[in-house]
Amino acid sequence: MSKVHLELTQVGISFPTPKGSFCALKNVDLKIKEGEFVSLIGHSGCGKSTVLNIVAGLYQATTGGVVLNGREVNEPGPERAVVFQNHSLLPWLSAYQNVELAVKRVFGRQKSRAEMRDWIEHNLELVQMSHAMHKKPDEISGGMKQRVGIARALAMEPQVLLMDEPFGALDALTRAHLQDSLMEIQADLGNTVIMITHDVDEAVLLSDRIVMMTNGPEATIGEILDIDLERPRDRLALADNASYNHYRSSVLRFLYEKQKKVEPLAARREKSEKAKTSKHNAA
Repeated sequence: MSKVHLELTQVGISFPTPKGSFCALKNVDLKIKEGEFVSLIGHSGCGKSTVLNIVAGLYQATTGGVVLNGREVNEPGPERAVVFQNHSLLPWLSAYQNVELAVKRVFGRQKSRAEMRDWIEHNLELVQMSHAMHKKPDEISGGMKQRVGIARALAMEPQVLLMDEPFGALDALTRAHLQDSLMEIQADLGNTVIMITHDVDEAVLLSDRIVMMTNGPEATIGEILDIDLERPRDRLALADNASYNHYRSSVLRFLYEKQKKVEPLAARREKSEKAKTSKHNAA
């Protein structure tokens, strides 16, 4: 991990609302090195997904910008693949065909039919889905669907893998298996990963750095925590690791002490006025 290849500079975004412009993000500065695993964490509504969507090119920043390998990001592109919380597989296609669709779109005529088949099978094998490659989404479990979604993203050979709570809807055991698989894949491929999570343990286990977001509106980066834990990481061994527990406590302290979810003053006043009016009407 040496050179910076993804940089967010003074990124901000506002959305129009009936009551005027709403500033969701403000002054987000972040440099991510090649091969780095970065987690974004924070309370709901803190702009994590907005940051990810700007990097993906799905949203256009109102201020500032994103540069990937010296080129400005202003639209979606195959060099940035997204894995969503919901698998987003096409239900009428098999696992193989879902991956094939992405491969054909990215590589077109660059690969022969045989090369394409080998590449698709290789990526399904990476996520341990070779045995179910010809099954359709309704024939496989939620965890298996997510594996196919990850295979589809990896098959695009993205420079950056963007993951929006990819394991959030899964049971604890499946989630743990997929976390382990993701660590192995990233160790093999050395790809850059940005992942949104609400899970503190997941963030500490997987990340090189954890980016902690402040509450919105005008959300920004509050703190960045470097995770200096040796790889490969074993979740059982880390349970009693003093450094691991220190990092975990640091994130929890930020989330539950420094960034308590406090209802905005205007909203509290509005509720108070409504309560007074209701009381008066009742009288």
